[in-house]
Amino acid sequence: MSKFELKLPRMGESVAEATLTSWLKEVGDTIEMDEAIFEIATDKVDSEVPSEVDGVLIEKCFNVDDVIKVGQTVAIIEIDGDVSVVANTTDEKEVEEPVQEEMVSAAEEAVIKAKSDTSSADLVIGDSDRFYSPLVKNIAKQEGISFEALETISGTGKDGRVTKDDILNYVKNGASSNHVKAASAEQVKPAAIAADRTSEPAPVKSNEPVVDKPRVPVSGGDEVISMTRMGKLIAKHMTDSVSTSAHVQSFIEVDVTNIVNWRNKMKDAFFKREGEKLTFTPIFMEAVAKALKKYPMMNISVDGDTVIKKKNINIGMAAALPDGNLIVPVIKNADQLNLVGMAKVINDLANRSRNNALKPDEVQGGTYTVTNVGTFGSVFGTPIINQPQVGILALGAIRKMPSVIETPEGDFIGIRSKMYLSHSYDHRVVNGALGSMFAKTIADYLEAWNPNREI
Repeated sequence: MSKFELKLPRMGESVAEATLTSWLKEVGDTIEMDEAIFEIATDKVDSEVPSEVDGVLIEKCFNVDDVIKVGQTVAIIEIDGDVSVVANTTDEKEVEEPVQEEMVSAAEEAVIKAKSDTSSADLVIGDSDRFYSPLVKNIAKQEGISFEALETISGTGKDGRVTKDDILNYVKNGASSNHVKAASAEQVKPAAIAADRTSEPAPVKSNEPVVDKPRVPVSGGDEVISMTRMGKLIAKHMTDSVSTSAHVQSFIEVDVTNIVNWRNKMKDAFFKREGEKLTFTPIFMEAVAKALKKYPMMNISVDGDTVIKKKNINIGMAAALPDGNLIVPVIKNADQLNLVGMAKVINDLANRSRNNALKPDEVQGGTYTVTNVGTFGSVFGTPIINQPQVGILALGAIRKMPSVIETPEGDFIGIRSKMYLSHSYDHRVVNGALGSMFAKTIADYLEAWNPNREI
């Protein structure tokens, strides 16, 4: 018998650590190769980590809520055979004493820093046996929570540690001294929660006046619902984008009759041959990839006073989640995929998005985004750019419409399948000519679809 050390795998260039959210197996359980052993969470996505071998779980190296660095050993599995013990290449001390700091995304960290006092002094922690992570101390400082009050918060982390969720729940329930006024509990609780959500001052420069956001009145019958962590990140990302980019839109109507007829003819044979559904999405993504290839200055990002032209064409695909939030998995090197490959990648990403099974690397690195507002019946939309990109395309609903059809014999009215493309772009670096030509190129490609195309 020998032992195998299962390490936290690499999850993308920008992901260095993850939080262990749950164990799916217990010590003594028999494990098969590719069977999920534990779940992790990063600032962007939750994911399961499978076993690389068959065997029996004999040791857990971390507890739930511990932060694990990429490459650290998370579990030890006993396996059959004479395979040598797999050496742990990480610092053994780190494994024995798991990192106790709270993991925080770049977006959350920016919010915390922006709201913190301009002074660099940390929250003064008195004589305490409890560990407080930098994130928890920053939140306490931001919300005006004293050390004495911090000591009263019940911790759900390892050894009673106060986690990010613990202190945020404390704030949400109206315990922050910055927001709660003296009143009876029944009178104050809903208003305190609402005030905590709405009265925080916007980040300002030192030479600008502080302007409080207006408080939203809450009556007795109103329900106060806390935003989810992902919802807060999305809200921050969207407001930051609007304040960063000069949004303008171009709209174009597209006749997709040939595509509709072609798909209706091919979808059953495609499913029988490939085992995949043939939707309209891969056709649209193929058109976008070709347009980005033709107009590489739409495949850029802005960094201060410089423009970064991206080498790869990685198209983000906005997908709605069951809880009402959105996630944007990325089709890497989309211009290198044929239609069959595009369909397979899109179906796979869409299915795993709905099942919360995306890997962290699969929601990073996008250079342009497409969102299908037509799925919900919208004719067109004005989407917000997904920073740090400079453009996003909204696909409207396909509708049968009366249309003027030009022929050598004259014009006549016919029923055609049509849709709108809505292109939002950053007017700081994309002028109206480029933004419109890009959308027109996509429309031309779709309208010129060969009804006899083979796949």
